Amino acid sequence: QGYGWVSMEDTLYGPDGKLLTRGHDEYNMPTIADCPAEFNVTLLKGKGKQHVLYSSKGIGEPPFFNGVSVYFAVKDAVLAARRDAGLTGKFSLKQPTTPDNVREACAQTPF
Repeated sequence: QGYGWVSMEDTLYGPDGKLLTRGHDEYNMPTIADCPAEFNVTLLKGKGKQHVLYSSKGIGEPPFFNGVSVYFAVKDAVLAARRDAGLTGKFSLKQPTTPDNVREACAQTPF
């Protein structure tokens, strides 16, 4: 859910200010096809926290906002691409990190 929010959900408006992305029929939810071919995950090892109510896990917004890590991973990749292209300095990466926004951030010059 957080990954989709950071990288896929875009709100578009027409020149007249009318909302173009109006509902679920225009929203593509992330699927397994959106995951990279290699996806390494490490789970925490050891004993669970002893003072957690009924061994509860985070639900709702806390895990949703963990999707922000996707934004910073994409931003780090853009920074690496910019360095490879000889670009330095600050840059702006708009959210959502759609391919168009990533491409724009890769090409920005600091001035």
